[in-house]
Amino acid sequence: MLLANWTSANPDCCKWAGVSCDNSTSHVTELHLTSSKLGGELNPALLDLKSLSVLDLSNNTFDGTQIPGWFWNLTSHLQYLNISWNHFRGNVPDLLTNHAALVLDLSSNNFTGSLPAVSLNMTALDLSDNGFSGSMSWFLCRKPMKLEVLSLGGNLLSGEIPDCWEKWGSLVAIELCHNNFSGKIPPSMGALTSLQSLHLSNNNLHGEVPESMSNCTELLTLDLSANRFSGEIPLWIGERLSNLIIIGLRWNMFHGEIPDQICGLPSLQILDLSHNNLSGEIPTCIKNLTAMITRNKSNRTISYKTSKGCFFDNIELTMKGAVFDYSTTLKLIKLVDLSDNNLTGQIPEEITTLIDLLSLNLSRNDLVGKIPGNIGAMNTLECVDLSENRLSGEIPESMSRLTFLSYLNLSYNNLSGKIPLGTQLQSFSPSSFMRNKLYGPPLTNNSKAVVPTSNSVGEDTFIYPKLQFDISGIPVVVTITKVGRHYIVDATSEEESQMSSAVSIFVNQKGRICCNTKRGGAGLDPSIILDMITVAKHVSEQLINKLDSEIAAADASEEES
Repeated sequence: MLLANWTSANPDCCKWAGVSCDNSTSHVTELHLTSSKLGGELNPALLDLKSLSVLDLSNNTFDGTQIPGWFWNLTSHLQYLNISWNHFRGNVPDLLTNHAALVLDLSSNNFTGSLPAVSLNMTALDLSDNGFSGSMSWFLCRKPMKLEVLSLGGNLLSGEIPDCWEKWGSLVAIELCHNNFSGKIPPSMGALTSLQSLHLSNNNLHGEVPESMSNCTELLTLDLSANRFSGEIPLWIGERLSNLIIIGLRWNMFHGEIPDQICGLPSLQILDLSHNNLSGEIPTCIKNLTAMITRNKSNRTISYKTSKGCFFDNIELTMKGAVFDYSTTLKLIKLVDLSDNNLTGQIPEEITTLIDLLSLNLSRNDLVGKIPGNIGAMNTLECVDLSENRLSGEIPESMSRLTFLSYLNLSYNNLSGKIPLGTQLQSFSPSSFMRNKLYGPPLTNNSKAVVPTSNSVGEDTFIYPKLQFDISGIPVVVTITKVGRHYIVDATSEEESQMSSAVSIFVNQKGRICCNTKRGGAGLDPSIILDMITVAKHVSEQLINKLDSEIAAADASEEES
């Protein structure tokens, strides 16, 4: 475990790369060796560094190495230990001996077994993206803890979340997402009055959100996505949790109307209520979400503060038809996603006052009326999806002024008239406008036939003299690979070697799923598979459009010759 300049030719180790020493004693106090291409076996000489308080070995190449027992003795005096992103394997023993306020990061490895018991002095614990399994009852329901950050996401933990959170009153952040937890949110979570970040997404939790959670008034992030929560969206979310920046409730079974109280959250930047059973109209008070109107003047991160400094928050969001995990750039994202509900009425003109919004998704509802005429005022929009509604009338001229727009889907509505001219709208695929009564570029003269007539043979049929080939049922195959908590389309061989599972989805030109296959040993939550299907449909649509364009170009070239 040596770096190139750690040699006898440079005898003062305090001048070696990644080494910090005490100025008075010259004892080594810190080793910062992240991303140093280290590998092989860990060296027990680390135990001789009695003054060592910080050890960072993250993101090296100790692939498949099992941590030796002596290594864990370092936690008795370290204040910071980070061995994340190394693919270390084996079990983690109980860590009860540290006397310092330790920050311990073992994330993104291949550790297995039960959760270890940890010292009462530990400040932050990150065991995410490993293979820990079993219940967390014994881990949680012990003596009172000083822990401020608990990250257990991306494991195989199961059973109910224990109801003894009152012992953890110092907690600022909890991440239990991407596990197999079941049952309800325990009422004692409401005792966590210092909590700023709560991530419970991608589990099998159900029931209503307990009212005790209204006591968590410091919350900045509330992410309950991809579970089976039901009932109406609690009014107290808007009344009591006034600091919220992120609300993630997608892929649940919430019903009823969107409460007006949510409009009273002045810091809200991300509102994701997609894939529920919400009904009623989009509240006109949405214009009161002032954080979506004003430009960010602060840094680009959303973070929570602890006694050991600030930690970046993160969340998975669907933008441009794909799922992304945002962290360091999260402060830049401003999003409203109300897609796949039962919303009715018109799109309120007031929504166009959200001039700093990046993504607006109202697709797959039952909205009627016209696209707001002043939508061009939302000049930071990069993503607009209004597809699969019953919108009518013409596309507003102002939409052609959305110069940052890189994803647009207006398909499957009742829109009519000429598509406004402007380089932006003409740059999109004809599929962005399909199943309407539109004409003009980027639609060709024949593209208007997306509204079938009794004389047409269908858009998915190629006609040649005396022959007719229906290719609408021939699928393309999109493979999505899961690496840690990331889902990668068209993974490289290196990424494939680190995968836990991969799903291949066969999609035809009509957007129908013909077949899907899975490989790899890790299980996948049904909501994740549904997200994968959404991504596969988007990618396959792009591939098919590209193929169609190349075929059309080849046909045109053949005719000219």
